[in-house]
Amino acid sequence: QVQVVESGGGLVQPGGSLRLSCAVSGVIFRLYTMAWYRQAPGKQRELVADITTGGTTTYTDSVKGRFTISRDNAKNTVALQMNSLKPEDTAVYYCNAKWDPVGSGTRYNYWGQGTQVTVST
Repeated sequence: QVQVVESGGGLVQPGGSLRLSCAVSGVIFRLYTMAWYRQAPGKQRELVADITTGGTTTYTDSVKGRFTISRDNAKNTVALQMNSLKPEDTAVYYCNAKWDPVGSGTRYNYWGQGTQVTVST
């Protein structure tokens, strides 16, 4: 059974920092591209950052220079370090694990339940 469990959300003041963690079990973690998405009230879910099996990272423009995604294949975890937080970063943050085996036509795609991040005074 695959489990994707986020932790680390909470309330923080503008300019503050939070570190989100995501633990994955039931899969061969090193095969998966890992990503963080977020969804603010009334908005669509958007990709925040992802990290490939080889460690290549991408970020949405609004978080570049402030957020850092990292993974630990030995511990089956992925983290999102969020610095200089802004009120517009307020959202539910979701961890995603995705694997598209070459030539299989099959996608393995798993989501966590989400963790709330609120940036406010």
